[in-house]
Amino acid sequence: MIAIILGTRPEIIKMSPVIRECESQNLDYFILHTGQHYSYELDKIFFEDLNLPQPDYKLDVGSGSHAEQTSKILMGTEKILQKEKPDVILVQGDTNTVLGGALAASKMNIKIGHVEAGLRSYDRSMPEEINRILTDHISDLLFVPTEESRQNLLKEGIEDKKIHVTGNTIVDAVYQNKKIADRKGDLLRKMDLTPKEFFLVTAHRAENVDNKKRLDGIITGLQQVQDKYTIPVIFPIHPRTKKMIEHFQISTDGIEITDPLGYLEFLQLEANAKLVLTDSGGLQEESCILGVPCVTLRENTERPETLSVKSNVLVGCDPDKIIEGVSLMANADNKWRNPYGDGNSGKIIIKICM
Repeated sequence: MIAIILGTRPEIIKMSPVIRECESQNLDYFILHTGQHYSYELDKIFFEDLNLPQPDYKLDVGSGSHAEQTSKILMGTEKILQKEKPDVILVQGDTNTVLGGALAASKMNIKIGHVEAGLRSYDRSMPEEINRILTDHISDLLFVPTEESRQNLLKEGIEDKKIHVTGNTIVDAVYQNKKIADRKGDLLRKMDLTPKEFFLVTAHRAENVDNKKRLDGIITGLQQVQDKYTIPVIFPIHPRTKKMIEHFQISTDGIEITDPLGYLEFLQLEANAKLVLTDSGGLQEESCILGVPCVTLRENTERPETLSVKSNVLVGCDPDKIIEGVSLMANADNKWRNPYGDGNSGKIIIKICM
């Protein structure tokens, strides 16, 4: 039996190909949703939109400090694993759900498979970096997206026989979910947007939005981008970011702020944007796969492959560097090689688990 443990929307997206593969093979598996970022009730529609089965178990741990979240996930997951006794658990990425789920399984001698293992930013001020390092070192099956990720693990003394280069499930997810998105609506028409004639923005990381200087730098940079290119700058705003913009009393004149979008709606915008500006790791990958240039509002990245193929550039939060990065990438040749695989990662992962 396979236990799939997830707790955030990016995890649901990246695990969707694995879930679909379990369904197609009629395997014995179950889904545990920890509710790390949202209540399960809010995510219920998300599962429906992606045509995924609903989770079998829900913890609804909610928000809290890293210690509070991780401990609730650890305790709640342990009870379910004791009941179900799976042969292997699968966790994805670098969240508190990943660490809590992996710790629970490790204490019970249940095999751990870490999807998207081996990523490193080498910035231990990021909670995600700690989560991914610890999870990698207690996992039995490390499903790395690229050879570079494999080398990261070998340098840390992890046995080669545990490491499997599978590509990244985000490729499968983008291909599969874009088909669903295209069937379900035409957001560009509703928003009166022309393909490749708008910029798309996301910013949510605490180190960016909780810091007045950095957040102000991002907003100023976006305003300068709009002034220079005179095309819409669309910013579906994260609740945390909206709260901090209001708290710091930062003007967003010139930027088209929208409410948060559903994943399928966002995917439509992302695929048709001229360029994406983001501090999200997942969007660096997605934009690379979709052939859309990316400007990353950070000084480091755990997705160095995007830099190598020249689909992405790091600019931090300085307005001048943001403008410089956009100027570099706005007319980039999008014929780069996708470094994350051919869209069969879910099948490969399940085959190895079996």
